[in-house]
Amino acid sequence: MNNIPILKEYSREFQVQVVDLILHIQQQEYNIQITKEDQPDLFTIEDFYQNGNGNFWVALCEGEIIGTISFLDIGNQQVALRKMFVNKEFRGEKFKTASLLLNNAIKWAREKSIKEIYLGTTLQFLAAHRFYEKNGFISIDLNDLPENFPVLQVDKKFYKYLVV
Repeated sequence: MNNIPILKEYSREFQVQVVDLILHIQQQEYNIQITKEDQPDLFTIEDFYQNGNGNFWVALCEGEIIGTISFLDIGNQQVALRKMFVNKEFRGEKFKTASLLLNNAIKWAREKSIKEIYLGTTLQFLAAHRFYEKNGFISIDLNDLPENFPVLQVDKKFYKYLVV
């Protein structure tokens, strides 16, 4: 039994598992009142995320989706980090799934000459705030986001990462 997560670029075969993972974390773990209908991007991942300087990755363990991360191209060599979710059982130091996903995405951003990564998150995701800060993201004000950044209704805390 190999419990080391592997990363792959998203393909349509993963859609059902991706939607199930994200909705479970949002609704069951964090009691965020959001539905799949509120997130049409989950049903058009290739068109929405995988174009320009955008992409979407999944982490798998034994064929099951255990994590996701994506970049949405917002122009000017900038991306919005979106849909960063990791199955509760695969969080933390044992599997380092979140770090694998983020480091892979940042490496890809460097290869694409991305200058800045921005993200918005909810106030409930305190562990995520610590994770982003530990990985070099700096907290910024809503007014410091690029004008093309798509602010989601649930997002109240924002971060920036300078890709070097």
